[in-house]
Amino acid sequence: KMKCRKVQLALLLTVLSFLLIHFHFPHCSSNVPTEEKSSQVHILVLSSWRSGSSFTGQLFSQHPNVFYLMEPAWHVWMRMYHNSATVLQMAVRDLLRSVFLCDMSVFDAYMSTQRKMSDLFQWETSRALCSPPACESFSRTDIITSGDCKTMCSKLPFSKVEEACKTYSHVVVKEVRFFDLKVLYPLLTDPSLNLKIIHLVRDPRAVFRSRENTVSELKYDTNIVMRTVKTTAEMQPYDTMQIICQSQAEMYRLGSQAPPDFLKDRYLMVRYEDIVRDPLAEAAELYRFAELDFTPELQRWVHNITHGKGQGERTFVIGSRDAMTVSQAWRKSLSFQKIQKVQNVCKNAMDLLGYRLLRSEKEQKNMMLDLLFPKNAP
Repeated sequence: KMKCRKVQLALLLTVLSFLLIHFHFPHCSSNVPTEEKSSQVHILVLSSWRSGSSFTGQLFSQHPNVFYLMEPAWHVWMRMYHNSATVLQMAVRDLLRSVFLCDMSVFDAYMSTQRKMSDLFQWETSRALCSPPACESFSRTDIITSGDCKTMCSKLPFSKVEEACKTYSHVVVKEVRFFDLKVLYPLLTDPSLNLKIIHLVRDPRAVFRSRENTVSELKYDTNIVMRTVKTTAEMQPYDTMQIICQSQAEMYRLGSQAPPDFLKDRYLMVRYEDIVRDPLAEAAELYRFAELDFTPELQRWVHNITHGKGQGERTFVIGSRDAMTVSQAWRKSLSFQKIQKVQNVCKNAMDLLGYRLLRSEKEQKNMMLDLLFPKNAP
């Protein structure tokens, strides 16, 4: 009996010791610092050159709750131009992470230490850099054109970029220098980021025609894209389109067809043609996805900017235009022979993204023939 009591007492002491340790002392795991998810929302507008991304970027830039930058990776490509586009994606991704976290010291590697805010690529397209606390000439709720911004805010210190970024609930970056969605996976799984991706695509035939009109402006970027590809002067435009189409299609597949768990509800594909057909409805969908309000002021601006008389002649300048007509202009100016060549290299992407192939010049000129299939149509 004595031995039995000793065993019972030992068991009781063991249980009491366990309870004392368990409840009195904090768990070891609680002493490990955990990185909290950012309170900011981060949005990447992912696209390619001449796809309507400057306009789509402005849908976000003009929102009073958004800090927006247009293609900050331009600085990476300018400084590291001897590398291929594939290699440069890693440096671009790292820069993007720092920008989303409002750490603008990342530009030390790519810009002069004596830089001003106006040395940032396309800085004037950011309403946030043209209003307080970056620039006091306008209100944060104003719709601000790039021309007005350049006139009033061009001499401010670069430190204003980071200062302004930290005051917004949303950080939106528009970028055209990614070719593989998997490169972005580390950002999507980064606990310090709250990232969503809006993937903007456009009819490859329209992209091709627009690229023809901006050959000199795109020459530097095109050379980097084509660095590892053997081609001829005649075929380079089509080989470039093939790379663009393949990458856009593959990114769409990864984002929409059996995406990894961390990408679900965080990827949205939108076609530029859908935006210009129903700007208010599409803008409303983009804002919902980004967790932003679509204010009456913005609704009026979106309507006016897409229902003007302009024909979009000025590259990278977003002004009031007849957006629907401009989006279809390639059908009247591009030869059917070139259309066939573009369709040959981009057929898979066009089928996947919902663009009808043209079979004749007669179909090309028939503006009643809709070249856009419904989204997710078989």
